[in-house]
Amino acid sequence: MEPGPLTVVAVFRTRAANEMALRTALQAMILPTREEAGCMNYDLHQAEDDPGSFFFHETWESADHHRAHLDTPHVRQLLALTADLLVEPIREFKGRRVE
Repeated sequence: MEPGPLTVVAVFRTRAANEMALRTALQAMILPTREEAGCMNYDLHQAEDDPGSFFFHETWESADHHRAHLDTPHVRQLLALTADLLVEPIREFKGRRVE
């Protein structure tokens, strides 16, 4: 495993009818996640061309910090709340800064 910060983009897609419910559930993640150890940034975005698509742009001090985040009560709660809202599984892209 490489040392240093890990960037994650997590993509959530829902139908138009569920857009506000998903948005509310995702917004509830922001404050508790930003308080977690190792969280450098955790920003929620909504796609301009697909309002039912949201994504988090996250940076963690390490992959271990990100793994710990995935095991928090607020992530488990989010997964339970969004199980019926999503039209496809959550997609995650992970990488390290190249420049």
